[in-house]
Amino acid sequence: MLARIPEKFRPLAEIMIRQKYHFVGRHTVVKKCYWTHTAIVEGRFCYKCKFYGIESHRDIQMSPTAFWCWNACLHCWRIRPQDLGIDVDETQMPFYDPPELIAEGIIEAHRRIISGYYGHPRADPRMVEEAMNPAHVTMSLTGEPTLYPLLSDLIREIHKRGMSTFIVTRGVRPDILANLDEEPSQLYISLESWDKKSYSEFNKPLVPRAWELTLETLDMLPSFSSPTVIRITHVKGWNDTEEAIRGFAKLVERSQPTYVEIKAYMWVGASRERLTRMNMPSMDDVRQFAQKLSELTGYPIYGESRSSRVVLLSSIGKPIRIGEGCPGERDTLHRGPGEYDNLSSEDLY
Repeated sequence: MLARIPEKFRPLAEIMIRQKYHFVGRHTVVKKCYWTHTAIVEGRFCYKCKFYGIESHRDIQMSPTAFWCWNACLHCWRIRPQDLGIDVDETQMPFYDPPELIAEGIIEAHRRIISGYYGHPRADPRMVEEAMNPAHVTMSLTGEPTLYPLLSDLIREIHKRGMSTFIVTRGVRPDILANLDEEPSQLYISLESWDKKSYSEFNKPLVPRAWELTLETLDMLPSFSSPTVIRITHVKGWNDTEEAIRGFAKLVERSQPTYVEIKAYMWVGASRERLTRMNMPSMDDVRQFAQKLSELTGYPIYGESRSSRVVLLSSIGKPIRIGEGCPGERDTLHRGPGEYDNLSSEDLY
């Protein structure tokens, strides 16, 4: 596996493999989501199932850009090359694999991961069989997916294989998004900051004009035929002030997304070195944030998922069902103190 990865990137890849990332080709990674496991062994599902019908056990969580991003956000769980003393340009992909290889490879990696549940004493055999045939791909996990230069072709290859797609981006590549020949099934713009000053402080851009590029992306959201989402990561004590929420309301008014998700920051991964447990909001904190934003934007609150600490605001009422839904679609029970202590970096996303 490591032999395919250019030598300069191998130290980072070695750590990612120890963290249970599965590499596809030279720069794409797949990792089992917490909710994939929970769906198979407990029959509980994440908020994407509750809101949009995405089957948690059939969702491939991946990124085509394991090593690259245009931001160094404080809340990010990602290990960066600088953390290891590796001198690489995080803003440019010097090599990339063809989309066909990635599309086939992520399915194979997902099936390899799921195959470990055969014989698991708590696994539902029917759920395991269903999981072996993935129905959805979420491009998030790590890195900035819009830096992959053949993104439109990759989306098309995934759709050709009968799977839907969610892309989660920071919105720093409006040029890529504006020229997609194939749109994702749903497009997310992830925000933690509400103006240029807060963006520079919290999201720490690695390229010039990153905030202005993000605004360009927000301005083009009404042009998408697929549903669009602004996902605001609620970082307690940082972006829940009256000034911040008013700023987010202006961004929502400007971009007119289909949905707005208010989702709690989770104190996991490398972010533990930069933020504290106190920055992780409770469900009540998230509800209060969402209520204030709803009042300012006119977007009504449609629903919530306590287990994922997320509240959905919808401009269209009932959300569009992209997937077939999960058996029973039961929301998980709210966990108690220390509930996220042992979760890995992508859990609850």
